[in-house]
Amino acid sequence: MGKVVGAAMLAHVPTIMLPQDVRYDMNDGKEISLVPGLKRFRAEVMETLDYDTVVVLDSHWATTVEFVISAQAERSGLFTSEELPRGMSQIPYAFKGDPELANAVANYDEKNGTWVTPISDPHLPIFYATVNLWHYLGRGLDKRWVSLSVCQTATSEDFVRAGRALGEAIRDSDRKVLLLASGALSHTFHKLRELRKHEASDPSHIFSAEAREADLERIEWMKQGDHKRILDTMSEFKKVKPEANFSHWLQMAGATGEEANTAKGVMYSEYENSIGTGQVHVYFPEPEGGFPLPKDVVRSREDAPVEYTTAADAATVSAA
Repeated sequence: MGKVVGAAMLAHVPTIMLPQDVRYDMNDGKEISLVPGLKRFRAEVMETLDYDTVVVLDSHWATTVEFVISAQAERSGLFTSEELPRGMSQIPYAFKGDPELANAVANYDEKNGTWVTPISDPHLPIFYATVNLWHYLGRGLDKRWVSLSVCQTATSEDFVRAGRALGEAIRDSDRKVLLLASGALSHTFHKLRELRKHEASDPSHIFSAEAREADLERIEWMKQGDHKRILDTMSEFKKVKPEANFSHWLQMAGATGEEANTAKGVMYSEYENSIGTGQVHVYFPEPEGGFPLPKDVVRSREDAPVEYTTAADAATVSAA
């Protein structure tokens, strides 16, 4: 029986790939906490935890009619970002994939009322939400890496369903999996002629006070292990425009039991600004007794597109 052995929400912002002197210039002469945070995460988690496969919940990989999961036996190349090529240019990457696990996820999509398609095409694009994390966390370690897309037409409920399908595939495998939810909290940029005034990491530069307060509230709930509170307030959080509708965190939640998960978050960075957006590294170690299994519920692909509620799922589970 496979299991999730750790989960994290990690920032992948382009700033972490800039030379140190550039980062210092942007941040009032000092280092941002995200870079040493990733280095510490590598030393304390990536190099010590017993795991086989990393699954990146990639908030930059936007698909439209389905979720897609990478299913190549290996991936390698040079990555240049279309978004910021001067900051992320010809970054080498090379790692093994996990086609067995990726293909297994598709066995659970219909049961969970969603669509997840494994793709093994060697020319499938890769995105910096995966590459930047692998650069810091995967180089030199002989581990499998897989990426799961965010479907841009999905609701919060759909993201959780995709996470459940992933969690069930992990459960029924022999894999020990580390989940990396790669993405931000609130995610509104300052405008072009203003954003260079807001490059420093201090949270005072977050786009709005409302966004900053919402981010800090959810970080506190993560630290407390109150994942139910985050799930129950998703509609409220969407008002401050979390990155990719918080798909990365919701998929992670779906794979780890949703409100039943009480794993407490450990901070691997400070809460920081990146030109208006809220960034942080939070790690959820495997709790005593393990992460809860994904909810074993049957959903229809024909369901009306509604937002996720823990109350509705609790009623479904109790009635099953």
